[in-house]
Amino acid sequence: MNAHRYLTGMMAVLLFGSVIANGQKATSAPKPAAKAAAPAAKSAAPAAGKAAGPSTAKGPTTAGKTGPTTAGAHGPTTAGGAAKAGPSTAGRSGAANTAGRGPAASAGGRSGAAGGRAGSPAAANRGGAAHPGGGREPNGSHTARAANGSSVRTRANGSRADVHDAKRGMDIHHGLNGNRRVASERADHSRVVAERGGRGYYQQRPYGYRGHEYARRTYYDHGRAYDRYYNRYSYHGVYVNGYAPAFYYAPAFYGWAYNPWVTPVPYAWGFVAAPWYGYYGAYFTPYPVYPSASLWLTDYIISQSLAANYAAAQAAAAQQQQAMAPDAAPMTPDIKALVAEEVKRQLALENQEAQTTAANNVPDPASSGIARMLSDNVQHVFVAGGDLDVIDATGTECAVSEGDALQLSGPPAADATAATLVVLSSKGGVECHKGATVSVALADLQDMQNHMRETIDAGMGDLKQKGGTGGLPAVPASAKAPTTASGFVAIAPPPDPNAAAEVAKESTEADKAEQEVSGAVAADGGPSAAAPAAPAAPPAEISLGQTIDQVTAILGAPKTVVDLGNKKTYVYKDMKVIFTGGKVTDVQ
Repeated sequence: MNAHRYLTGMMAVLLFGSVIANGQKATSAPKPAAKAAAPAAKSAAPAAGKAAGPSTAKGPTTAGKTGPTTAGAHGPTTAGGAAKAGPSTAGRSGAANTAGRGPAASAGGRSGAAGGRAGSPAAANRGGAAHPGGGREPNGSHTARAANGSSVRTRANGSRADVHDAKRGMDIHHGLNGNRRVASERADHSRVVAERGGRGYYQQRPYGYRGHEYARRTYYDHGRAYDRYYNRYSYHGVYVNGYAPAFYYAPAFYGWAYNPWVTPVPYAWGFVAAPWYGYYGAYFTPYPVYPSASLWLTDYIISQSLAANYAAAQAAAAQQQQAMAPDAAPMTPDIKALVAEEVKRQLALENQEAQTTAANNVPDPASSGIARMLSDNVQHVFVAGGDLDVIDATGTECAVSEGDALQLSGPPAADATAATLVVLSSKGGVECHKGATVSVALADLQDMQNHMRETIDAGMGDLKQKGGTGGLPAVPASAKAPTTASGFVAIAPPPDPNAAAEVAKESTEADKAEQEVSGAVAADGGPSAAAPAAPAAPPAEISLGQTIDQVTAILGAPKTVVDLGNKKTYVYKDMKVIFTGGKVTDVQ
């Protein structure tokens, strides 16, 4: 019943918004049913090659394309595989203020992701050292436990993956890509998360609003702070935090963004000279023209995500990156078309939420989050919002990073705490290969949707601000109506003045925790946390594109180092590993 009511309301509102925004008579507006079922402006996303992901009759497809399935010859692989700033608090309280959306604020009204964003709410959302894949341990993992409940999980190669400190209530995860994420939850359910590079967030204790639980998070990214709000709900016995917009745009603006523009427009992004775009140029190519806002927002999401991923990788590896891994699978036009369809779904979803809020009701977080997405028989597409280690169908751990695209392969079982997705695009190296079937914990999947919604909101603010400039069509007067604030924002507790200090302290405490827990595990008779017995472990594998940190985690410290500046040679007993710009370029 709720689904029918949602679809009916969504279609009616989008039609209404389209009529107002385009100044057309009702008889000339596109029919709601057609809008809900068929992707708009297929020609704007030229098909080059086959579609990149599985599809069903009810899910998004690319015209005339048949995507590979996980049962094909190029199915799941066993090869090893790899936080976004948004509108500031000020930008959330009235008319959209896109100048505060992140460190990569626009320059000259065109830069988009020009400077790159160094952090992401979705990247920091994940709590702690929960095993990849919703509780399963990857092949070759070993967990050693201390008497007080603390534990250390190591990978098959002996490198440390997860540390749980029972005394501090802290979880630490070492990602395959070299990042470290630290999280702890306090007795009052406040939470602190810290990552390398000065990124993290402080979440205040939850508060209630009309029968729902909300929490304000203050994110920190290299000294800059901004807020987000989340609405917690339970799904499959797991508590997840769904994004709760602090304000909503006018219905006519959602209609203008959802429906095709009168004339396709070219747009020159300001990020073409940014270092991140030079690095990811072979992975992502913007559209030359935009027949609708959904395609513009698609490129906005991808560009913002890649800029943030580049900055995070720089902070984690502390090395200048030179080139992507040779086995990268880029974001093809067909994949981008799937993302664009998902953007339209999320626009329709938020439009419906706006109508619910305008009627003085509170949106249901489950029907706005993954609970609905996992039960509506649509193969939804997600763009990863941060670094995440997952497990593929063979039990091998691999990584997903911000800007990768994944697609649902079907609904989870009734008692599942993870969903199954197919990797559509990959940056190669330690990342999961394209076509791999991976298990993603439900909380992590909700974070992916949060990332898309948060970035879409930021992009909508940019469109509203820049409309009529730089080649973008002008925003109709009716679509420029003021935003409507969500009721839960006004009663939120004031920001904690010690929040920044708490985030900084988290990293320092994590260093102590790792040493103490490792010692406690060994003292209580468990195997060495740094070198667990792993007789069945596969031989160490060094591959092109790995960082110095990743190689030393596998092989240990070298006997000697030949340092020629940008080129370094690490000499081991049986091999030499050559790095250029901090990445493996040859092994001898």
